[in-house]
Amino acid sequence: MSLASYIGCFVEIPITPEKEQLEALFFVDDCFSGEEEKESVKKHQFTTPYIYEVSSHRGIEITNYMNPETREKSKKKLIALCEMMNHYLEKGDYFELFSCWVGDERDEREGELTLKLVEINIDNLEIPEKTYLRIYK
Repeated sequence: MSLASYIGCFVEIPITPEKEQLEALFFVDDCFSGEEEKESVKKHQFTTPYIYEVSSHRGIEITNYMNPETREKSKKKLIALCEMMNHYLEKGDYFELFSCWVGDERDEREGELTLKLVEINIDNLEIPEKTYLRIYK
């Protein structure tokens, strides 16, 4: 099984060109999921019309119980994702983030967080799998 991270937003986001995906910290495109998984996460988790997988060959998960190197990489991915989304969001807009094992998209959330984009304290943030985040600009 693979841990996938999905974002939902009100604007279309360009898919990362394939030639850039190998070098990217994360990219916007299907890696583990397909249309069925994205439709499921849209129906069961998100309120936004545009759904994307953001990947780096492992989803974004941040807990104190995971491998420290993997946790730090997830922190960097989340920071880069927020920087990217900052360019697409208008003041007051938000995007949604949900990470789960492929096939668990319709499972009940195990946590919810609402964060302000410019106030995220990455060092104090815990995002276990199946945690829904709404991140406002």
